[in-house]
Amino acid sequence: MKKYEVMYILRSNLDQDAIKAEVAAVNNIFTSNGSNVLECKEWGLRELAYEIEHNKKGYYVWMLVEANNESISEFNRIAGYSEKIIRHIVVVDGE
Repeated sequence: MKKYEVMYILRSNLDQDAIKAEVAAVNNIFTSNGSNVLECKEWGLRELAYEIEHNKKGYYVWMLVEANNESISEFNRIAGYSEKIIRHIVVVDGE
């Protein structure tokens, strides 16, 4: 398995309970598919560089995962249609 850096941005209008639920759901995507979440840091609400889907702010979450291809594919699939996630990116960790 390779290490990946995963970042996603949640809508700014979500309350704390919805944010916690979404972070847990994303973590579950990786753990239920045989991958490991090594780190998960919530960077919090930040101003976006440009407006995305009428949002000027977003809640940033960064993760370091040790994942297989199935986990990455599943995350990309779910994040692509989720109404709570407005942007996401997965990058192979360069270490």
